[in-house]
Amino acid sequence: MITVEQSAPTATHADVVIIGAGIAGICLAGSLAPSASVVLLEREDAIGYHSSGRSAALYIEPYSNRPVFALTRGSLDFLLRPPEQFTEVALATPRGALTLAPPGQEDALDAFLTRWRPLCPAIEEIGLDEAASRLPILVPGYARRAVFDSEVFALDTDAMMQGWLRQLRRHSGEVVTSADVTAMAYRSGTWTVTTTAGAFQAPVVVNAAGAWAGRIGTLAGATAVPLEPRRRSAALVAAPAGCAVDEWPVVADAAHSFYFKPEAGALMLSPSDATPTEPCDARPEEMDLALAVARAEEAARLGVKRFVATWAGLRTFVPDEVPVLGFDPGARGFYWAAGQGGTGFQTAPAAARWMAAEIQGQAAPEDLAELGLTREALSPERF
Repeated sequence: MITVEQSAPTATHADVVIIGAGIAGICLAGSLAPSASVVLLEREDAIGYHSSGRSAALYIEPYSNRPVFALTRGSLDFLLRPPEQFTEVALATPRGALTLAPPGQEDALDAFLTRWRPLCPAIEEIGLDEAASRLPILVPGYARRAVFDSEVFALDTDAMMQGWLRQLRRHSGEVVTSADVTAMAYRSGTWTVTTTAGAFQAPVVVNAAGAWAGRIGTLAGATAVPLEPRRRSAALVAAPAGCAVDEWPVVADAAHSFYFKPEAGALMLSPSDATPTEPCDARPEEMDLALAVARAEEAARLGVKRFVATWAGLRTFVPDEVPVLGFDPGARGFYWAAGQGGTGFQTAPAAARWMAAEIQGQAAPEDLAELGLTREALSPERF
């Protein structure tokens, strides 16, 4: 049951209050701001502190499932051709992805090709000589087969967040940091969100709280969405001696047991871990990082001697790994924007268009509907 209490007379009023200033929340806030008054709340003292600040920063279409594919493909035009005044730098630059199949992973590679090649025509199987030309440090004999996807892009995640932040502020939207939500109440068509930075009121509240979205749902008396934060670890290592790595693709094995990619003249690598954990300021485990190095060095002569930096982020999932975007069936005016599962940046532009249309009572964007996206697939009612 939703708690009912009197509205605080000193509360700040808006059309929409968004809880969480990661990529989902800030993109939606910027998208809504031209037509609605918006307040964006963040529990930390800076936006994008948790998962959004620790993203792999990649656009990869053959990533997860059909709804995520639709949201990813529906974001591509924005990422390649952002609106005027949104940014002075490119949001997406070609990176490419090389997937390697060592002995025992041929079936996984075939399954990948069967599933994604019809949707992503840029995916092609290549010879091992070409694979070695794209990755000069490839260990001879490691791979039996290789696949290359030319339509994988590196994303400038900071430019994306700053662009939406400027758009939000240009339309008089408000960002409030250090605003941890302590209580929520609904009365007479208005939500009151009480935080450590004051009280805020709106007829619509959006739960974009990332790993903490379950807690916010509980405070609102909303549907018990089965969200599970999962830790992913990463490290930055020096480029192999004598190698200019900036033009290298993302490299992974077909079993998704590791990946590495260029990062500002160095290499970022990860064991592709997905360890369930409680919402927290995630830290990497030494064993996970050791596995990342061991697996990657089976495939490539990285010569890792030490870590330049290490970190971890939480990617939040529901069991079907489809984002939860939609109004709660039991808490009026409470909207879920959760469970992006690590796809936040590559799906953000389309997801924001989808959510903004639904929040404002408009028809679903035609291009996303044509890609097969439905409200039933995304709605929290499925739980």
